[in-house]
Amino acid sequence: MLIIRGIALLLDVKYVKNVANICSVWDMGLQLFRKHLSLSPEIEHKTVTGLLRLIESERLGEAIDRTLLSHLLKMFTALGMYSESFEKPFLECTSEFYATEGVKYMQQSDIPDYLKHVESRLQEEHERCILYLEANTRKPLIATTEKQLLERHTSAIIEKGFTMLMDANRVNDLSRMYNLFQRVNAVELLKLALSSYIRATGQGVIMDEEKDKDLVPFLLEFKSSLDKILEESFAKNEAFSNTIKDSFEHLINLRQNRPAELIAKFLDEKLRAGNKGTSEEELEGILDKVLVLFRFIQGKDVFEAFYKKDLAKRLLLGKSASIDAEKSMITKLKTECGSQFTNKLEGMFKDIELSKEINDSFKQSSQARTKLPSGIEMSVHVLTTGYWPTYPPMDVKLPHELNVYQDIFKEFYLSKYSGRRLMWQNSLGHCVLKADFPKGKKELAVSLFQSVVLMLFNDAQKLSFLDIKESTGIEDKELRRTLQSLACGKVRVLQKTPKGRDVEDKDEFVFNDEFSAPLYRIKVNAIQMKETVEENTSTTERVFQDRQYQVDAAIVRIMKTRKVLSHTLLITELYQQLKFPVKPADIKKRIESLIDREYLERDRSNPQIYNYLA
Repeated sequence: MLIIRGIALLLDVKYVKNVANICSVWDMGLQLFRKHLSLSPEIEHKTVTGLLRLIESERLGEAIDRTLLSHLLKMFTALGMYSESFEKPFLECTSEFYATEGVKYMQQSDIPDYLKHVESRLQEEHERCILYLEANTRKPLIATTEKQLLERHTSAIIEKGFTMLMDANRVNDLSRMYNLFQRVNAVELLKLALSSYIRATGQGVIMDEEKDKDLVPFLLEFKSSLDKILEESFAKNEAFSNTIKDSFEHLINLRQNRPAELIAKFLDEKLRAGNKGTSEEELEGILDKVLVLFRFIQGKDVFEAFYKKDLAKRLLLGKSASIDAEKSMITKLKTECGSQFTNKLEGMFKDIELSKEINDSFKQSSQARTKLPSGIEMSVHVLTTGYWPTYPPMDVKLPHELNVYQDIFKEFYLSKYSGRRLMWQNSLGHCVLKADFPKGKKELAVSLFQSVVLMLFNDAQKLSFLDIKESTGIEDKELRRTLQSLACGKVRVLQKTPKGRDVEDKDEFVFNDEFSAPLYRIKVNAIQMKETVEENTSTTERVFQDRQYQVDAAIVRIMKTRKVLSHTLLITELYQQLKFPVKPADIKKRIESLIDREYLERDRSNPQIYNYLA
C-alpha cells in the first residue's frame, strides 16, 4: 500500500483533493484490506490467536519478536479492528492466565514473595502498554491483573501473612502490602487486621498478672514499633493512626485500674535517684513516651493517686533523680489534663520550697539562737494536709534533744503563722547520726525510727526486744522491721542473739564493737515494706470515693440544667461528661443516694423520670 501510494502520489494530491466523495489511495486501500479480511475470518482468527500466544509466551519468560507484535497491532489499530477483534479476547486471556497463576502462587509462595510477584507483574503489564499495546488498553489491563492476582486473594493474604509480617517488623513488605491493597480499595480490610493484631498481641500480656512487672516496657516498645510501621509502611494514614489509638485505648482499659497504677509506678522508678545511666535527654524521651500511654487511660484519677503517693516519697526522702525532670513531668500532665489535675502535685513542690524558707528564717530566729541544744541540726518539712497523701500517725518516744527541738520549732512556727496546727509525721523523718566505733568514727544515714533505737545504746550495752519496745513506743511491726535493718541487713550496727533473719520477742541486741566499713558515711537502708495489698486497696478506695463525689456533682449539674429527665437520657449524658469508666449499678446507687438527700425525686406518674428539686 505504501508503494501504491508512492506511485499514485500525484493523483492523490492533485485529483482526489479537488473531487468530492472520493477516498485517498491510502483510505481506499485500508477499506479493501478490511473487506478481504472480513471475507476470510480464519486469517483474522489465526492472527489474533498468534498475537495472544506470543504475549503469553512473553509472560512465561520467553523472548519474542516485539517489533512484529507492535507492527501487527498498529495494523489492527489502522484498520479500526483493535478494540473489537484484539482487545476483547486479549483481556479475557489475561484474566484466565492470572486467575490460574494467582491460585497456584498463593499455594506455593509465602506472602512477601507473592506480593513481590504481584508488584513485578503489574510493572510488566504497564511496560507492555508502553511497548506495543494501545494506551487505552492500560486501564482495563491493569484492573484485570489486579482483580485476579490481588482482589480475589486479599483475605487469604491477610490471613496467611499479616501477623507474621507484623511480628517480624517487616516494614518494607507491609508497605508493599499497603500500596497494593490501596489499588484494589482493600485498605479497610488491612485496617481491621491491624486492629485485631494489636488487641490479640496486647491482651495476652495485659491480662497476665505475672507479667505486670514488664507491662509498661512492653507497651512502650509495642507502641514504638507500631508508630514506626505507621510511618514507614502505612504512609502515616490517619485512619490507621486512629485504629492504633482505639486499639491501644481498648487494651489499656481491659483491666480497669491496674495499668494506670503500673504506669505511675514505672514513672516513679525512672524519676528516682539511682537511674544514673540515663541522661536528661533520654529521661525526657521516656517521659514523653509514657505520656502517650497515659493519654489512653480512662481512669486518670487512679494514675494521679498513685503518682502523688510516689512523688511524696521522692520529695520527702530526697530520692528524686532530677527536680527539673519532676517539674517537666508535672508540666506535661498539666498540658494534658489541665491545672485542676496537677493542682495538688504543684502544691507539694510549693510546700517543699516554702519549707526551705521557713527553715532558713527559723535558723535566724531568736528562739533558735537562744534555746536550741548544741550539736544538733534539724530541717523540717511543713506540709499542707490537702496536697499530700494521708499517712497513718505513728507514735514514738523521741529522745529528749529531739523533743526540745520540736517544741522550739513549734513555738517559732505558731508565732509566725497563728491559727495553724502542727502534727508530726514521725514515720517520714530521717537523720544522720555520728557514731563512735572502736575501729573509727562513722556517719550513719538512718530513718527516725532507726535513730531512736540506736540512741538507746548510748546509755545501755545490751537491750532485749521488749526493753526497746517499751523505751521507744514504736508499733510492733515497725519496730521488728527497724531492728531487722540494723542487725540483720548489710550494715550491721547492732548484733542480735540468737542469730537469724527474723526478730523474735526474746531476742537481745548489743552495740557492734567489731563494726567497720570502708566509707565514712554509710546509708543503713530501712527494710521497705512491700507495698501491701491493703495500701494499694486503700489508694484505690480513695479514688473510688472521689469518683462518687464527681458522679454526684455531674448528676446534679445535668438535672439542674434539664429540670426533668428520663433515666436513660440521664445515664447517656453522664457517660458523655465523666472521664472515667463507671458501672451502671454504681450510677444507680448515686441516684438513689441523691433522692434520699432530696436533690432529686422520682416522677409520681412515671418512676423512670426524675425531677430536680431546687
